[in-house]
Amino acid sequence: MKCEHCEAKVEEALKALPGVASAKADRTAAGVTVAFDPATVAPGQMKEAVDDLGRFEMQI
Repeated sequence: MKCEHCEAKVEEALKALPGVASAKADRTAAGVTVAFDPATVAPGQMKEAVDDLGRFEMQI
């Protein structure tokens, strides 16, 4: 992530998933903090949502 727009896109992709309560991307730390219900959404699904953006690759 290189800009605020990138952070917003990652956050939007994650928040769109059922079971994700919040997502906060931090380009300086090169990471994302996600609050989620593991009974509803799996880390792999979140990774796929970010990877589908085409510009980012999420590591779990």
